[in-house]
Amino acid sequence: MTRDLTRHSARDYGYRWGHSGLTVDFDFGFDGDTPRLVRVTRPGDPEAERAADAALPLVELTLFGEGSGWSGPRFTGTALGQRLRYRAHHATYGEGWHHLVVELLDPARGLTVCAEYASPDGVPVLRSRVRLRNDGGAPVTVRSVGSLLLGGLPSPDELRVFRARNDWLAECRWYDEPLRAAVPDIGRELHEHDSGAVVRLAGRGSWPTDGHLAMGAFTHRTDGRGWLWQIESAASWQWRAGEAGRHTYLALSGPDADEHQWRQVLGPGEEFTGEWAALALGAGFDGALAALTSYRRLVRRPHPDHERLPVVFNDYMNTLMGDPTAEKLLPLIDAAAEAGAEYFCVDAGWYDDEAGDEAGGWWDSVGAWQPSERRFPDGGLRAVLDHVRSRGMVPGLWLEPEVVGVRSPVAHELPDEAFLRHEGGIRVTEQGRHQLDLTHPAARAHLDKTVDRLIGELGVGYLKLDYNITTSAPGLLEHSRAWLAWLASVLDRHPTLVIENCASGGMRMDGASLALAQLQSTSDQQDPLRYPPIAAAAPTAVPPEQGAVWAYPQPAFSDAEINFTLGSALLGRVHLSGHLDKMTESQLGLVRDALTTYKAIRGDLRTAVPFWPLGLPGWSDEWVALGLRAPVAGPTYLSVWRRGGDSERVLPVPHLAGQGDVRVEILHPAPSPSPAGLVEWDGAGLRVEPAEAPGVLLVRLTCEE
Repeated sequence: MTRDLTRHSARDYGYRWGHSGLTVDFDFGFDGDTPRLVRVTRPGDPEAERAADAALPLVELTLFGEGSGWSGPRFTGTALGQRLRYRAHHATYGEGWHHLVVELLDPARGLTVCAEYASPDGVPVLRSRVRLRNDGGAPVTVRSVGSLLLGGLPSPDELRVFRARNDWLAECRWYDEPLRAAVPDIGRELHEHDSGAVVRLAGRGSWPTDGHLAMGAFTHRTDGRGWLWQIESAASWQWRAGEAGRHTYLALSGPDADEHQWRQVLGPGEEFTGEWAALALGAGFDGALAALTSYRRLVRRPHPDHERLPVVFNDYMNTLMGDPTAEKLLPLIDAAAEAGAEYFCVDAGWYDDEAGDEAGGWWDSVGAWQPSERRFPDGGLRAVLDHVRSRGMVPGLWLEPEVVGVRSPVAHELPDEAFLRHEGGIRVTEQGRHQLDLTHPAARAHLDKTVDRLIGELGVGYLKLDYNITTSAPGLLEHSRAWLAWLASVLDRHPTLVIENCASGGMRMDGASLALAQLQSTSDQQDPLRYPPIAAAAPTAVPPEQGAVWAYPQPAFSDAEINFTLGSALLGRVHLSGHLDKMTESQLGLVRDALTTYKAIRGDLRTAVPFWPLGLPGWSDEWVALGLRAPVAGPTYLSVWRRGGDSERVLPVPHLAGQGDVRVEILHPAPSPSPAGLVEWDGAGLRVEPAEAPGVLLVRLTCEE
C-alpha cells in the first residue's frame, strides 16, 4: 500500500496523485472527516483556492431506505457518501497508465466502496468509476452509484456549459449557454444555501445516445480553460452540474433509481462495479477534446483497421436501400473496385427470401440470418462474395444480431429466458421484434453460431452491426455489458474481422462501444447538403479514423455535387455508396481522384486531433469547417463547406499564426480546367473562397522549413 501523505495543517491531510499532464488532489478525511476529491488540474492552470466548503464527498452513493442523498446541491444527513471513511489507498503504474484505488468503508453496513481512478501518462484525462462489495451480514439495495463527483470548480458565473443534441439524421449538434443562465444566483447573502437548480442530462434505454450524446463540457470565460467529459455506458447514464459553496460541481454516473428505475441488490459477499466516466482538461473546448481524442485511442481495443483505414463501399445509402440481388450487386462490385474501394459490404436484405416486390417485408421475420436463395439464385450469396474477393476487396455483411422478429422461427426455438423480459416474464417486443438478452447462454450461443457461420462459410471479413429498436427493459445494464463482452469474444476468435457499430446511424455512439468497434456510423442522413455539420462535429464523439461518413455520388449529380458529397467524408472514414456502375468514365474519375486523395492523407488521420476554426457547427450554418492537426509539426488539414452566404471567409488557425512560410494546397477537388476555389494564407488564418455554393474544399497547410 502507498501512503505518501503530506500534512498541510492539523486537520488538513492531503494526497496528490498524477503525472506530468495531470494533478489530482484528495483530502482523505482523517480525524473522522469525509474523504473528498478536492481538485483536478493540469500544468499551467491558475492556482485555485482550496474550496473546503465546495469539495463534495469522494463518492456519490445512495441505498434504498436512505433517501435520494441530495437536497439540491446539498447532501442530506443520511447520505451514505458522507458516512464513508477512508481505509486505504493503492497507487500503481504500468503499461503507460497511472492507477489509484481509494478504499472506503461504511462501518454501519459493512459496505466496502472502492473509488478507482486511471490516467494515461502525460495526457490530462482522469478516468473514474466506483466498485462496491457487501462485506456485511445483510443484503443492501443500491439506488445510485456515481462514477465521478467533483466540486470546487469555478463559479457558475465564470463558466459556459456545452451539450450535444443527437437525433436520428441530425447527430452531434452542440449548443452552449452561460452556466449561470441555468443555475441562477438566488442571493446567498439572504439564504443559507446555494441554488438547487441544476443542468441535468440523462440517456435512457438501449440507444444510449438517442437525444443527447453522453458528453458535456465547461469552458472558462476569461482564462481559456476547458473541461470535457463522457460517460462510457452502452445503456443508461446521467450527468448533473450545479452550485455548491459558490463553486460548480459535476456529477457523472450510470443508471439510477430516479431516472432509470434501476436498482442493484447486493447480498453478503456480492460485488457491483459502476460505469466508467472520463474527464478531459485542456485549453478551451478544442484543447480538452484533443486530450479526450488521445485518451479514446488509448482505451480502445488494438486492431489493424485503426492503422490501415481502408475505404468501405456499402450498397445501402441512396443505392440499393435494403433490396440487394446478385444482378444488382455484381456490376456495383466491379465499379466499386475500379473506383478504389477496399471493402464491400452488402447491407440489409440479403437474408430476405419472401416473395414479393416490396423491400422491407423481412422486418419482423429476421433472426435466422440465412442467405436468400431467391435473391442469389446462381451459386448463392457465396458466389457474390467470392466476386468481391476476386476484385481485391474484403466482403462484408449487414447484421442486426440483437433482435429476433416475432415471425422468425428463432423466436420459438429459443427459451423465454434468452430474451429481455418485463416483470411477469413477458418478452420485450418493439416494432414486431423481440430483444435478445446476452446474459443468457442460449442467446450467446445463437449469435456465436451465426457469426462463426458467416465468417467460416461465407468468408465475411466485415460486419456492420445495426440496431433499430430501443427499449428500457429491466436488466438492460447487464445485457449491455454482456453485449460488449460478446463483441470482445467475437474479435478474440476472429482478430482481423472489422466491426462497424451502428444503431439507426449514431444512436449508440457511446464510449464503451467505441472502445471495441473499429468503425462508428455517424448518421443515416441521406441529403448531402445536410451532412456537413454532422461530418464536421462527429470527431467530438469519435476519433476521426473511426467515424464512418457517407459519400454517395450519383450519375444524375453534377461534377460539383459529386465532389461535394465525396469531400464531406475525406477527414473521416470514407463510407462510399451510390450507383457507381451507372456513372460515366469522367464521373467515376472524380470518385477515383477523391479516394486517391484520401489514401494519401489517411496515415495522418490516425494521430491527428480535431479543431473547429469557425466554432462548433450549427445545423443551418452556411459555412462549416473542420480542422485536423497532425502531431509533432505535421500537416494541418481543413475541410471547408460553403452552403450559401458570403463568397469568402477567413478561418483562424491559431497554432500556425505568425508563421509566414505556410504552404497551402487544395487537395480536393482535384485540379481541373475550372479552379475549385481560391485559398490564401494571410499570416494568422486561411482566406477561403470556394468557386461555387454549395462547394467544399479540402486544404493542407504545411510549414516550410
